[in-house]
Amino acid sequence: MSFRDQVSPAASWLACRKPKSQASARLFCLPYAGGGASMFHSWPDLLPPEIEIRVIQLPGREKRFGERPFTRLWPLVQKLGAVLRPYLDRPFAIFGHSMGGLLGFELARQLRRQRDPSPKQLFISAHRAPQLPGPGPPIHKLPDSVFLMRLQAAYDLPPDVLDDAELVELYLPLLRADLAICETYVYTIEDPLDCPITVFGGAEDGRVGRAELSAWRVHTRDSFNLRIFPGNHFFLRSSRTLMLEALARDLKQISERLMRTA
Repeated sequence: MSFRDQVSPAASWLACRKPKSQASARLFCLPYAGGGASMFHSWPDLLPPEIEIRVIQLPGREKRFGERPFTRLWPLVQKLGAVLRPYLDRPFAIFGHSMGGLLGFELARQLRRQRDPSPKQLFISAHRAPQLPGPGPPIHKLPDSVFLMRLQAAYDLPPDVLDDAELVELYLPLLRADLAICETYVYTIEDPLDCPITVFGGAEDGRVGRAELSAWRVHTRDSFNLRIFPGNHFFLRSSRTLMLEALARDLKQISERLMRTA
């Protein structure tokens, strides 16, 4: 861990298992609703060695469990824009899965509004294009039992995930907060981004289909790619190897482009 990591207020926001002072680029990763930095624990070992992985650890989970989670997207994105500013000193890309995909998109737009450097590539995973309406009515304010039942059905969760009543009760406030971020989000029209966008999706995802993923195309002036993998909404687990291989190829191309323009 570098001295900057030890003293920076951003330390609690950015987890980095393998800091690389000579990295050619960084990848900032954003988790799905209810998720934390641990979901990306193995990624530094599986992605190109010249890429430094910085995982955004949101309040209310894992090492930040005692902190109050955000419930609205705009204050969170503005905070992230400030937190990331000292780490934009080298080229970077952004990856986000589900809620993290929406946060990643709005973070890229926030950095542009701040006149900070823009990502070299944006990776969106398992989230519909932001201009599209949600798949159903909001659920984050429903009574506990109904909320959990709808959550399980909406995200293809295995039946045994909610069997541990104490654990579920512990995580309920965080799940409600994260769902509130997504369900209260209001899309605003801005110019397309200048960076390429790659979108990942699950072939059996009952919540986000190919059409909803393809609709991201309008948000970039650069190239657009859509890649579909076997699995449901959490294909990044069931098809982890395939997805990370595709991500690694794209990151390798970023690194090669940087070397050619250096």
